Amino acid sequence: MHWHHLILPLLVVCLAAVVTWGAIHYALRRQLFDLPGARRSHSVSTPRGGGIGIVVSQLFACGAVALLYPGVSTVSLLFALGLLMVAGIGWWDDHRPLPALPRLGVHLLAALLLGFLVWQGTGSAAKAAFCVVLAVSLINIWNFMDGINGLATTQAILVGVGAGLLLPGPYALAGWLLAAGCLGFLPFNFPRARIFMGDVGSGALGYLVAGVLALGLSVGDAALPLWLMLPAAFCIDAGFTLLSRIRKGERWMQPHTQHLYQRFVKRECSHSVVTGGYALFTLSGLTLAVLFSRLSLGWGWAGGVAWLSAAAAVWLFLRRQYFNKDDD
Repeated sequence: MHWHHLILPLLVVCLAAVVTWGAIHYALRRQLFDLPGARRSHSVSTPRGGGIGIVVSQLFACGAVALLYPGVSTVSLLFALGLLMVAGIGWWDDHRPLPALPRLGVHLLAALLLGFLVWQGTGSAAKAAFCVVLAVSLINIWNFMDGINGLATTQAILVGVGAGLLLPGPYALAGWLLAAGCLGFLPFNFPRARIFMGDVGSGALGYLVAGVLALGLSVGDAALPLWLMLPAAFCIDAGFTLLSRIRKGERWMQPHTQHLYQRFVKRECSHSVVTGGYALFTLSGLTLAVLFSRLSLGWGWAGGVAWLSAAAAVWLFLRRQYFNKDDD
């Protein structure tokens, strides 16, 4: 292991923490607050925009990787450009709310950039197209699921850890750097939230998660379902909730409190308990993904599909067993 595989994550943690601390004072001065409401899961006004700490730390990491590994410098800097696009439109939205269409347009451009990098690296148009869809989806999924203290951050940390264990050789550094950036922000948001990450952070986290998964699909040899096991908790909750709202003819783009994690909070489960429960779920998937990655590709596909199917069944059981229409 090279020395920078230890030093660089440490620098990323510290930078994320320092910038997040500064973001608190900036939000207080600019009066950037998320206010409580019927469609929110917090009860006190809280500053927002702290996710800029994660963004700055990851842009620094991209620059450092470009310097340390000249062979991937172009890829690293272009990925940083995509991250900057997603974070930038989120920062704008945090200060002056934007319609959905301009935000989605920027998300799509950043996703196309990521898809281009995958296509250039693998020569596979199918993988590139899949990663475009994955990036747009995860950017918005992380935004939808960023509703209680620590949830979005801990899930991204675990995805980073999983990627660090699954990615081969020096590529594993990408996963550890993602986890490190989130770790620097986490104490300011969990268990008590001194600041929320805001759209600048949630969208950026979705893009970063898509980035490490795209890297895994490009350079790793693990089966596709094993990579999807890492963000499965968010993908299943957000995806099934969205399908349920569309099926019922609801205006699915409007804010709501129908995600499973929101329903647990409405049933008076604490943020810490719900965040911890989701973390345990993802940790179990991460562990199985690593174990199955050591078997043949066929076993990887079989194990991954079986686990994802079981996870979807658990979601449906919990929704039907413990929640009813009165919770909407």
